[in-house]
Amino acid sequence: MAAAVQKITLSSSRDIPFNKLVLSQANVRRVKAGVSVEELAESIARRGLIQSLHVRPVLDAEGQETGMFEVPAGGRRFRALELLVRQKRLVKTAPVPCIVSEAGADILIDELSLAENIERAPLHPLDQFRAFQAMREKGMSEEAIAAAFFVDAKVVKQRLRLAAVSPALLDIYAEDGMTLEQLMAFTVSEDHARQQQVWEAIRDGWQKEPYHIRRLMTETAVRASDKRTVFVGLEAYEAAGGYVLRDLFQSDDGGWLQDSVLLDRLVTEKLKAEAETIAAEGWKWIEVAVTFPYGHAHGLRELAGATVDLTEEERATREALRDEYDRLDADHAEADELPDEIDQRLGEIEQALEAFDRRPMIYAPEQMARAGAFVSIDADGALMVERGYVRPEDEATAGPEEGEAGAPAGAAPEGDQPVSVQRAVITLGGASIEAEDEEDGAETIRPLPDRLVSELTAHRTLALRDAVAMNPQVAMTALLHRLVTDSFLPHSTQGCLEAQVREVHLPAQTEDLRDSASAQSVTARHERWGDLIPGDDAALWDWLADLDDGSRMELLAHCVSFGVNALHEKPNPYGGTGVSQHGLDVRLAQADRLARATGLDMVAAGWRPCVANYLGRVTKPRILEAVREGAGEGAAQLIDHLKKGDMAREAERLLADAGWLPEPLRMIDAPAEPDTAEDVEADELPEFLTGDGGDEEAAGEKGEAQHMAAAE
Repeated sequence: MAAAVQKITLSSSRDIPFNKLVLSQANVRRVKAGVSVEELAESIARRGLIQSLHVRPVLDAEGQETGMFEVPAGGRRFRALELLVRQKRLVKTAPVPCIVSEAGADILIDELSLAENIERAPLHPLDQFRAFQAMREKGMSEEAIAAAFFVDAKVVKQRLRLAAVSPALLDIYAEDGMTLEQLMAFTVSEDHARQQQVWEAIRDGWQKEPYHIRRLMTETAVRASDKRTVFVGLEAYEAAGGYVLRDLFQSDDGGWLQDSVLLDRLVTEKLKAEAETIAAEGWKWIEVAVTFPYGHAHGLRELAGATVDLTEEERATREALRDEYDRLDADHAEADELPDEIDQRLGEIEQALEAFDRRPMIYAPEQMARAGAFVSIDADGALMVERGYVRPEDEATAGPEEGEAGAPAGAAPEGDQPVSVQRAVITLGGASIEAEDEEDGAETIRPLPDRLVSELTAHRTLALRDAVAMNPQVAMTALLHRLVTDSFLPHSTQGCLEAQVREVHLPAQTEDLRDSASAQSVTARHERWGDLIPGDDAALWDWLADLDDGSRMELLAHCVSFGVNALHEKPNPYGGTGVSQHGLDVRLAQADRLARATGLDMVAAGWRPCVANYLGRVTKPRILEAVREGAGEGAAQLIDHLKKGDMAREAERLLADAGWLPEPLRMIDAPAEPDTAEDVEADELPEFLTGDGGDEEAAGEKGEAQHMAAAE
């Protein structure tokens, strides 16, 4: 016969006046944790006592009940009720729901206190997210929910955003298939399909970091810090119906704009409106683009306008700003770090002074009638207007009577090239004066024959060469005059010196080339010299002759730099246009020599490998080779299983600070000088001099490979 199962008897519950309760010294909770007593008191005042206290009768020395009850489990609830009594919000005799255990029970009172605390299962975060969501759906505002649970409204927004993630991903999170940090990363987009697509792409891979998830979730969006967004403004984008993705869990620099098509339309509309305003100034043409490539004004002549003078009030303001800047700079000259307010004020003064330096230029109406302007967006998102450029086809319409600076009366247009040394034929009313004189039978002086003029000027040319060769300073001035004319006045006629700088333009370039440190340095230097150089040919000669030697050499170096050509291009094996293989080898060898002489370092110049400029343009073996060289074999093994797009993006991150360069950008070591000493023994000679020539061919192939551009 089976033994009877002993039945369990549960402790009874009843209401006990609060003034009959005392806190047991056996309560195990000593360290404050979780919700404060004050918050718990407010919760009881709002919702009542949700959970009863567990109490046990207090016995006297003879073991008799005293009518008092000690509280071993529920100490924080007791303290909260005690606080409400002290605040006169609860009467001290108010009945408190309690579960009463027997005073003589075999279970220690300490065990009751400990069991109540350690057996309590914490609420899963997802249950809290969904509870907040249910309350929100039933009409409670986010602020009301925050007030009810004594949290900040931002916390409620975060929980609601987490509850709005794809249900499929929430189920995975509930089963511990992803971490809370990973779930947070998915909240940057409300597109459930995209969330699930990204999870499927990474679930079986090793790359599951939250930053990687955020990058995948936002790869089709536009950063709020993008110059197009700054130009249009977030307010205008949102007013047009655009949606901004925000990350509620970490800094996102303003978020991401989800509708890139809408953003591009707004940018185009605003640029067109700005262009129409600028066209009303009287320009012949306007070109509009978000970004113009570096060198877009090549072949165009820039007009020399007059700067708008400052008013007396503006001059006084500028001087006051300079004085304030100097005073603040002197007061904090010895400080290791400027206070935030001082640093901010100095920045404001610098911007204000720069605005004075960027005063608008004034052009004559006849100049503007044949010139144009470029309208674009600069790197900071501000409108960029480049005014006063004349196209070659418009040069023929520009006569000296139009008031061009430096054009003497009676001078031929700059675009006209003399076809011979003979005197020009003068016409009146469409008829030649020379022809009229012949018809009248008058005796005229005819131009000299071309052959005779050539023979005479040959003598003068030879004598002039000899004279220049004996006057180095004059020769330097003549060369510098020619180079400056080529660099700053490209549409002027060629002079007597057959030396020139032919600026090499870059047919293939990335979008960020214009904003590179090198491009900005060249542009700033060119503008600085351009502000000083006279536009008149005769005045230019006198100005150059008066320059000190240091300035002459600096200007010479600047002009010569425009002729540097280190471009790799496909050789033309059939001659004609283009470069031959031999010419390309000579060009690249001389470029290497220039790089060594100047100490060129492309890393220091700001070049970094990224998806756009290299890693996304080459094959996977090339990407792995780059990571292996720049970050080590271990880093290459981490990404060798990825698809090309993911591999390129990860390689960009791994090589960000590695200082790695592809072969065409590396400094080529100078060839070693051979030892020509007569007493060198045969067995001391290098292997390539003692071999059969095979190594020499391999060395030649290696040298040729060093000059090859990344041609994938």
